[in-house]
Amino acid sequence: MQQRFVFCVCMVLWQVFSLLSSHAQKLDASLHESVESIPVGQGFSEALLETTIFKPEGKGPFPLIIINHGKAPGNPYFQAKARYSVAAKALVERGYWVVIPMRRGFSKSTGAYINPGCNIYSNGLTQAEDIRDVIHALSQRPEVDATRVAVFGQSHGGLTTLALGSMNITGVRGLVNFAGGLRIESCQWESSLKLAFEKYATQTRLPSLWFYGDNDSYWGSQLPHELLRKYNEAGGQATMVSFGIFEGGDAHAMFSSSRGLSIWLKPVMEYLSRVGMSTDSPVLH
Repeated sequence: MQQRFVFCVCMVLWQVFSLLSSHAQKLDASLHESVESIPVGQGFSEALLETTIFKPEGKGPFPLIIINHGKAPGNPYFQAKARYSVAAKALVERGYWVVIPMRRGFSKSTGAYINPGCNIYSNGLTQAEDIRDVIHALSQRPEVDATRVAVFGQSHGGLTTLALGSMNITGVRGLVNFAGGLRIESCQWESSLKLAFEKYATQTRLPSLWFYGDNDSYWGSQLPHELLRKYNEAGGQATMVSFGIFEGGDAHAMFSSSRGLSIWLKPVMEYLSRVGMSTDSPVLH
């Protein structure tokens, strides 16, 4: 009872803080951008996730796209809120409700980042539990078509996306991985990462679309191909767009860059159509 009371007090304080923060930052009115707190977990594992939402015009219901953020070096509490504004604009203009939750322990989200050491498989699943709860919460809203959900992820968020795919959540139709993975310098992270991808693949029924470039400062040019092979040999259904050298800078950040749109947008739209996530909305300019 006392723990529940503390959680409720924290929720009220978080909402007040979020409201003040949202007024302090410039939100994109053209995309109906807002920042909300979304409760996840139960009991002692409850947390409030700082979540950015972008909406198309109209009442919907709209197909939902979740974008999972990466992990910057250092303490996750000091990590800035992810917006992926270039991608959000492109997707909203095509009729998608776009949601970017900061997972527990990141930015202004409550709770603690759980670090299972060198067990990258477990790390991804722990992150994915937050996203599973966000999807469940949003699926109750009339603006959201809960039968048509796709999950994107960049870097650590790409790992989270593939981990979530292994949960086979009702309504989730697609997984898009942008330079996904997790690098832990204190251990043999490459073998742990390959094992994680293999284990996710054995439990995933969904096809996924991956994007990796040769000048990726985290993975280099060869490791992504090894991850793809391991994933598909374990039963996964992944297709990779290997886009070579990204002229806009580090390929690891391609998804965040306006110069990356010409690489990922068309293949992603075709993929979303194949998995039943297409919309009738016109493309706006």
